[in-house]
Amino acid sequence: MSTSTGEPIKIEALRKRFGALEVLNGIDIDIPGGKTVGVIGPSGSGKSTLVRCINHLEPIQGGRIAVGSSGAVITARGVESGGRVLGQRDIACYRAQIGMVFQSFNLFPHLTVIGNIVAAPVGVLKRDKKEMIDKGMDLLGKVNLQDKAKTYPAHLSGGQQQRVAIVRALMMDPKVMLFDEPTSALDPELTGEVLKVIAELAVRGRTSIIVTHELAFARDIADTIVFMDNGRIVEAGTPAEVLDAPRMDRTKAFIGKMI
Repeated sequence: MSTSTGEPIKIEALRKRFGALEVLNGIDIDIPGGKTVGVIGPSGSGKSTLVRCINHLEPIQGGRIAVGSSGAVITARGVESGGRVLGQRDIACYRAQIGMVFQSFNLFPHLTVIGNIVAAPVGVLKRDKKEMIDKGMDLLGKVNLQDKAKTYPAHLSGGQQQRVAIVRALMMDPKVMLFDEPTSALDPELTGEVLKVIAELAVRGRTSIIVTHELAFARDIADTIVFMDNGRIVEAGTPAEVLDAPRMDRTKAFIGKMI
């Protein structure tokens, strides 16, 4: 479980459509700083769209999302601060506080491992390149990949690529971490090593949302479990409440199939 304090996340009446299809239909989530939320549910329930909206990778059509104390709020207008809609440069600064780990790794194929992980802090945050290389090598050591620093992504296993992607997110010193099915593209034997890195290195005191189909992992790491279906939150509570004694028939049916 997470203990120290990250930035809170408050989501109110969130709505997201793709054309006529309403993918998120009035989502409300209030996450205290430093807590971890595990999001579970069937494919197409809106889980991945939810985390992409928090990072403003998807525009929203209604409601609001507030991350931390910066004053920036995502609305249907875009990312706003002080009543003004922010431009791309300021949106990049907003995103810098939020680490995102995708299911498909999203590493730059033309850059080495060390090139991938220093690109954002040097390019976006204007940090010193040598300092970032030193920091990157230290983090790579913590995920047992220091010897792969000059390797290109195509020569890494899926588990290694995902560990690099986690390090890349951590290089920005994020207050919030978002994980979108971080093990879904991995073979079962590689899943454990990535989940271990998430639990021991990535979450640690940060406010985190983890979309996952690994129910045992969600039980171990999350303070709260949210079950989604058809763009709505069907049920939310502690891991014991949602996974062991769900109240809603839809939750019971889903968990019954997953066990």
